Amino acid sequence: MMACIANQILAAPFAVIGSIGVVAQVPNINRLLKKHDIDVEMLTAGEYKRTLTVLGENTEKGRQKFQQEIQETHELFKEFVSQNRAGLDMDVVATGEVWFGTKALENGLVDIVKTSDDYLFQRHTEADIYKVDWVEKHSLSERLGLAAESAMGRILVKFFTEIENRNIFPH
Repeated sequence: MMACIANQILAAPFAVIGSIGVVAQVPNINRLLKKHDIDVEMLTAGEYKRTLTVLGENTEKGRQKFQQEIQETHELFKEFVSQNRAGLDMDVVATGEVWFGTKALENGLVDIVKTSDDYLFQRHTEADIYKVDWVEKHSLSERLGLAAESAMGRILVKFFTEIENRNIFPH
């Protein structure tokens, strides 16, 4: 969904593309709780505030409402994709399925099938390419702890190397 707002979508041949669908899964342990005489009370305001529940007993009316909400979400998802990726056959691509790069290209979900390395190599003569590294800042105590740990490691390596070199503990 986030990618479809791009001007152009590039995907590797082995990229998994698609999944224009909606899924919701709610485990229900109500029978287990009843078997052990455990009651669950849930208070809500609004008829459909909680349509399905993990702990309580679910109703057919609640299931139908939940399914309706999932369907509405799917319609909104398809609308968004259609607005941002003109020409897609939503009956083909909005089934929740996924495709690898080449088939995704055939379905109009991507514009180019190419690895990111190939793309960067191709563009390196005509564009500036930057490498960005994330450096996590450590507090003074963390830096001191890391330094002490590193120093202790070096001391131990030196100690055991010296023992081995002097052949104190023969193999």
